[in-house]
Parts: sequence; C-alpha cells; structure tokens
Amino acid sequence: MSGAGGTTAARQATGAGDIPVDTPRVPAREAAESELSKPMYHENDPNILQRGLNHFWDWVAGVFDAAAGAAPGGPAGLAVLALILIGLAAALWWRLGSPQRSSRTPDALFESDGPRSAAQHRATAEAHAAALRWTEAVQERMRAIVRSLEERALLDPRPGRTADEAATEAGRALPGHATRLRSAARDFDDVTYGGRTAGQPTYLALRTLDTELDEAKPVLPGASRGAAG
Repeated sequence: MSGAGGTTAARQATGAGDIPVDTPRVPAREAAESELSKPMYHENDPNILQRGLNHFWDWVAGVFDAAAGAAPGGPAGLAVLALILIGLAAALWWRLGSPQRSSRTPDALFESDGPRSAAQHRATAEAHAAALRWTEAVQERMRAIVRSLEERALLDPRPGRTADEAATEAGRALPGHATRLRSAARDFDDVTYGGRTAGQPTYLALRTLDTELDEAKPVLPGASRGAAG
C-alpha cells in the first residue's frame, strides 16, 4: 500500500487540491468594483455640496499655505499683512463711505432715505425745535420749504437738488421772496456743510418764511411783461 500505488494516489490528491486558482486580473477588478459600487458601502459618503465645500476649503488652504511660504516671516508675516489690508479697507470705507452714500450729491438738500412730505419735514423740525436742537430744526424747515414748493408744482422734483438751486428756481416763481429764499439757502449750507451752529432766531425766520410761502401766489411766466405792455 506504500508503494507505487500510494505514490500515485498522493500525487493525484496533491494535483486535485493544492494547485492555486489563477483568476484573470481584469475580471477580478471588475468584480471588486461591482461589489464596492453597492449602496451599502456609500451610505456615509458626503453629498455633492459637501464634496464641493471640501474641495473649496482645500483650495483655500493651499492658497494660504503658498502665501505663507512666500510672505516674509512665514505664517506670522502673513497674519501681519492680512491685518494691514483689513486696516486699509476699513480706512477707505470710513473715508469714502458706502456706495449708496457716495453716489449722493455732496451738497444735496434731501437725504437718500426716501421722499418725505412737507408736513413730515415740518413736524420733524418742530420736534427738533422743542428739544432746542436748532441746527437740525433749521435743516428740516428748509427741506419742508422746498418740498412744499414741489408739492405745489412750483418746483419740479429733482433728486440731488441743492438748497441754492432750489432758492434760485423758486425765486423766479416767487420774486417777492427771492432774497429771503437765498438767505435761507445760505443758512442751510452754513449749518449743514460749514460747521456753524444755528440759533432760535434763524429757525424762527425760516418758519415765518415757510408760512408766507405757503400763502404766496406765484408769478406766471410773462405776466410782468404783459402788465408792462
């Protein structure tokens, strides 16, 4: 039993069980990819937005790493440069103001917070006067005068109009008040742009002018020439 027959049987057993299975490489890779593509393996994968954010922050980190490598002093130098840039941006913002504010005419009569009626300006002026804030009271009363003239169609509403322009234009329709209108415009400019402080007499003069203008009748174009002829 331990002779040639046993040897042959041993070789047959070895040949049948010990030869490794040689699976082709391409089918094996395809089988692995097919297995890994099953949903059970991707339940915790980040979604498209998360992947995009991850790529973005990786890019930002790369930019900062490159900047830190190029900046004098490494990361500390980069931090100093960033603080300098922030300081320059803040200084420019403070000096120039917001785009909405800078687009307004520097000496425009009305603020850029939306139109208000003459009655609203008058009420605000009286509130300032009651609190003895004469500068603000003068400003609001002048705005009430001009807005009232616009509401009566003696002035065309025009954004960016200055107090001097309003006084000049209104003086053509109300020549009897032209001098006082120009004086009121100068008072407005002095307290608004000239750094002066208004007092009670200035405000009372504007309030009286406002009342008289509200009752004044305009001179129609050509009326004086017709009367002269």
